[in-house]
Amino acid sequence: MGKIIAIANQKGGVGKTTTSVNLAASLGVLEKKVLLIDADPQANASSGLGVDVETLEFGTYQVLEHTISATEAIITTNSPNVDIIPAHIDLVAIEIELVDKEEREYMLKKSLEEIKDLYDYIIIDCAPSLGLITLNALVAANSVIIPIQCEYFALEGLGKLLNTIKSVQKIHNENLDIEGLLLTMFDSRLRLSNQVVDEVRKHFSTMVFNTIIRRNTRLGEAPSYGESIIAYDATSKGAINYLNLAQELLKKNV
Repeated sequence: MGKIIAIANQKGGVGKTTTSVNLAASLGVLEKKVLLIDADPQANASSGLGVDVETLEFGTYQVLEHTISATEAIITTNSPNVDIIPAHIDLVAIEIELVDKEEREYMLKKSLEEIKDLYDYIIIDCAPSLGLITLNALVAANSVIIPIQCEYFALEGLGKLLNTIKSVQKIHNENLDIEGLLLTMFDSRLRLSNQVVDEVRKHFSTMVFNTIIRRNTRLGEAPSYGESIIAYDATSKGAINYLNLAQELLKKNV
């Protein structure tokens, strides 16, 4: 059975999409079969893997609505062993459309039942909010990776997210675990970056991944070419960091 991992943090710009795309690509290179689900109306994970979101016929919107099956929405990417259920800007309307539906928090979970055994890992790139789409992701997931940028206000809002996760565990998904906190955008030259790492490790100790994602120009360039960092520059620090993260994740899940 595939493990479903949501990449979530309601703060924007912390590296959720970068992590979703590059962790998926890294797991694919390590010969795991991966499905990436773009659950963010900005659709950056989709375009970041070369999907033309303007011409999309089906995607996460229709899967959440249950107008098509998850199988029908899957697209094969150029990244080895990685498929995607892409998103489109129309996904922004789903919060309003689902609000009156029964068991609205379970729409994604139900859709994934038929395909979760086809993959080793299903990665969900969540929107920067704690709305209904993110709630669907947390209800469907086995665990959550929380990216935290090594910058000022890094821990701001983290308490709110952890409370949301506790609520989901209590009401909807008692098996939801925190896979780990992932430190991103680390710059070893900055004292602040090092202070954030120390602070997060002091507060959360074993919950924090050993791997740290360093600030890297190539990581920022890769999405504009519709490629993961592995395809764009496999020798870059960013590629090495994400491959290390994928290996650490696999060791945790042996």
